[in-house]
Amino acid sequence: MVNAVSTPAPADTLPPLVDASPDEVQLSLPVEEPAPEPLTIPPATLALAAQDVRMVLREQNEQSQILTTKLNILFVANGALLTSLSISRLLVSGSVFSIAEIVGFLASFSLLMGAFLPRQVAVTPNLEDRKFLETYLALSEQDYQLQMLVNLSETYNANKQRLEDTSQSLKYAAYTIWSTTVIMLVHILVIYVATGSSSGLI
Repeated sequence: MVNAVSTPAPADTLPPLVDASPDEVQLSLPVEEPAPEPLTIPPATLALAAQDVRMVLREQNEQSQILTTKLNILFVANGALLTSLSISRLLVSGSVFSIAEIVGFLASFSLLMGAFLPRQVAVTPNLEDRKFLETYLALSEQDYQLQMLVNLSETYNANKQRLEDTSQSLKYAAYTIWSTTVIMLVHILVIYVATGSSSGLI
């Protein structure tokens, strides 16, 4: 009698491990970028830039003086217009022209007062700032000049808006005074024609 011997089934063989070659291994290490070098500006260039900026600010100051002169002239013209209306008694005639003249005078006076009222002028360096010495004197010569250029540019832009507002007010005031003067002349002409017609001169 032959005993049957059962041989065990071969175990499932695992796939061989594949060793990655050194060339195929990629390392994702952070790469440090070199720090940017500080900007180096020649001192002569900084001096020229500061000179040009200050020249522009001087021109802006001259423009402010011109606007002040125009404001004074328009105040005188508006006062002369009121004097003419008062002497000729046109304001008390009660006609449509009188109402237009009163409205025109008040509008021009309001515009002139709006241009006359003081507005805060931007200046640099601001000496009222107690931290000025601590902030600026701690800078190097180049950094100080660059910071002054930035401050002067901001000062120019702030004052430019103020001058533009004043110029607009003066322009509208001049147009209003001119329109009121035309209305006054037409009013005088109408009164003259009406008086001449009633007296038979015309």
